[in-house]
This record gives sequence, C-alpha cells and structure tokens, in this order.
Amino acid sequence: MSNPNTNPIPTPSVTAPDILRCAYAELVVTDLAASRKFYVDVLGLHVTEEDDQQIYLRSFEEFIHHNLVLTQGPVAALKAMAFRVRSNEDVDAAEAYYKELGCRTERRAEGFVKGIGDSVRVEDPLGFPYEFFFETTHVERLHQRYDIYSAGELVRLDHFNQVTPDVPRGRAYLEDLGFHVTEDIQDDKGVTYAAWMHRKGTVHDTALTGGNGPRLHHVAFSTHEKHNIIQICDKMGALRMSDRIERGPGRHGVSNAFYLYILDPDDHRIEIYTQDYYTGDPDNPVITWDVHDNQRRDWWGNPVVPSWYTEASLVLDLDGNPQEVIERTDSSEMAVTVGADGFSYTRPDAEGEDSKGFKLGHQL
Repeated sequence: MSNPNTNPIPTPSVTAPDILRCAYAELVVTDLAASRKFYVDVLGLHVTEEDDQQIYLRSFEEFIHHNLVLTQGPVAALKAMAFRVRSNEDVDAAEAYYKELGCRTERRAEGFVKGIGDSVRVEDPLGFPYEFFFETTHVERLHQRYDIYSAGELVRLDHFNQVTPDVPRGRAYLEDLGFHVTEDIQDDKGVTYAAWMHRKGTVHDTALTGGNGPRLHHVAFSTHEKHNIIQICDKMGALRMSDRIERGPGRHGVSNAFYLYILDPDDHRIEIYTQDYYTGDPDNPVITWDVHDNQRRDWWGNPVVPSWYTEASLVLDLDGNPQEVIERTDSSEMAVTVGADGFSYTRPDAEGEDSKGFKLGHQL
C-alpha cells in the first residue's frame, strides 16, 4: 500500500529534549541461546547480567549498564532504540514533545529494562519505538582490561540505521528534534534517498535509509582499528560462519568508515564500523552524494548486494506488536542504481559533473 501519511510533521511548541547519544537497542530474538553464542562467543560483547528471558550486553569502553538487550520473544524485531538525554528534566521534555506531536507515549519511573531508571518510550511519527532516559546503573568500564581484550573487540555503540518510506519527512522531523545532518544522498532532481544525522559529534547516531518501513536496517558497533574487523571476518570463517557475512569488509564513501555487515541468527543486521570523522562544530558542512556515484556506498566501487537494500528487521509498537510496513512508492535507491534502468559511474564525464550534469560530492 502507499504511505497514508505524507504530510509534514509539525514542529512542537515545547522545547525538544537535549539528546546526548544513541545508548542501547533492545532486540527481540527467537532463540536466546543461539543469540548469546553469536553476540558473546563470536562478537565478544560483555555480559552485564542475564536470565532465561534477557541478556544485557555492553561494549569494551561503556560505563552504563548496557548497549544491547536481547529479549526472548516470538517474533524477531526491534523493541526499542534508546537515546540518553542530559538530565531527568529532558525525559520530561521528551514526553511533552511527543505528546504534543500526538504520538503514543509510555512513562516508567522504574525503567523498561534493568539498569535504566525513569524513562519514556514513544511510537514516533515514523512508527519507530524510541526511548529517552538519563538515569542508569554505572558498571565497570573495561577500557584498560587488556587481559580480556579480544582481537576483534567491539569498543562502542556507534549508531542505528532506520528504513522509512519518506526520508525528507523523517529528516525534517529529526532536525526539529535536534539532530544535525552530516551527509546525504540525492539525485539530480533533489530527491533525498538517505541522510546521516548526529548528536554526539561523529557522522551519525542514526541514519534514515529510504525503503519500505518502518524497519530497522542495522545496529552498529565500532572497533578501534581496521584490523579488528579483519579478525572478525577471519574468526567467522574459521567457525564456518562466512554465510553470515552479508557485505564487506570495505570502506564507505559516505562517512569514510571501514565497515562489515553481518547477520545474527534472526537476521538482525549488525554493522562493525571504524574510522569515521569528527562533526561536532556547529558549522560542520553537509556532504551531498549523487545517488548514481558508484563510490558513495563503497569507496572501492564494490557492488552492494541486493539484500542490503531490501531486507531489514520489523519494529514493534508499545504493545509489542509489529508495526505495519508501508511500501515506498517513489523510486528506491536500489531501483535507481542497480535496477534494470539504473546506471552508476566511477569517474564523471566532465570535471566535477556526472553524465547528467549533477555536481559531485559537494559540501553545503
């Protein structure tokens, strides 16, 4: 079906919450034991605590209770993507902000998961389950525990990536919420296919990718160096898990980061990511890429596997039911760049222009 709501999302009159960073994701998995083997035994995330229904995991440098919650459930999906805000007053602000937008909200003083205090979850205007919190249990930061540091160590939660049918609408809403665009992908008609948006001074805390949605495209963890990612590939090969490597390793054009995409036992996509750049200045320029540029997704020009464009995780509403997936009705990036009528380039026909005259990789 077509998107039933393409009207612009209004800007609330109340002040938006002061968001610090992406903090954790809660993923519903259908086999908790299999997921534990993947995230703990293979990827090396550290267990903060666990029981027979949930596992709480954190990265090497994290001091809050967790960056990832695995929750046993009947349908694999995203239950929440959580952002830490500056204070408890910003939790109040988030609740008021989304209520004025007419969104469904739920507030729990005791938190929705262990290790998190007073927080609010919302069904946002794009259909995603967002959470905002400040209070959290502090745990040991493992940043100098070199005795347990693995060759493929995941050191931080870096970002989320969301699939939505209407990227410009979502971009405007997130900019109102206080996110800043670092890079985007457009065509020569000005249609935006994707946007990368940050709060913490890296390329992104979340990104919007055009497609059928709302769905979660991936959750990304960062490593210190490229060689950590190569080790993960070697380890997965040695464990005969190379079929769970979906894409990469490679280097992105957008973000400049070295990347690897892998699939967990429920096909939730996880990106391993390193070496993007600082974006914290208020006048940080936006980089715009041509949708036909062969190097925007992979700097080395490697093709993107079709599943990376088409497959993503369901997201849940506040009752735990999967949100309806709305089809994108205009041209998707996959159709434009790798479809039957698509084309791409590595070098422009003329200096600074592609074959249709679109300016390349320009900064605004």
